[in-house]
Parts: sequence; C-alpha cells; structure tokens
Amino acid sequence: MVLLRTEIGDALRTNRQRQGRTLRDVSNGARVSLGYLSEVERGQKEASSELLSSICGALEVPLALLLRDVSDRIAIVEGVAIPDTVPQELTDEVSGDLVSPGV
Repeated sequence: MVLLRTEIGDALRTNRQRQGRTLRDVSNGARVSLGYLSEVERGQKEASSELLSSICGALEVPLALLLRDVSDRIAIVEGVAIPDTVPQELTDEVSGDLVSPGV
C-alpha cells in the first residue's frame, strides 16, 4: 500500500538533495524545526498544506510541481499509465473546434 506522506517526503528529500541543501538550511527557510522536517521527509509525519507550502517555498519549488511529482510516483507504484502527451482523440476534438465553419 502506498502512503501519500511517504511519497511526499521522498519528493521533498529528492528536491532538497538535488539542490545540495541541508535539512537545517531548508528548515530555517521554511520556519519549521529540523526534527519535524526530518520526520516529514521520512514519511513519519504528515505535513499540513500550510507547512507543505512553506517547505516548497524554502526549496523554491512550486507546490504544483511537487504534487505532480508525487502523483507520478504514486502512479508508478499503482501501475497506472499516465500519458506524457495529450491523447490524439482530444487533440482532434480541440483542433476541430478551432476551425471556423465554412472554411
């Protein structure tokens, strides 16, 4: 079973480590205790939306991108295929709507 708090923690840790930043640096920027941030990253604590927004701000990562990453991680665990492109039938439908009648 996949846990949302675990995937969020993994995504936060990945972003922090990619930036070469320490827990202390991010915890100071997010104004959260180092211990609590560590627990969030390890999936032991579930961050509130306010805290998650603050951590994303400290990491300079848009919340939407973090949540997209988490969604992709969960899809992989669940074996759900998410296309990277818009399905052709939707593209055709939108293209048809853009063409003026009688043209």
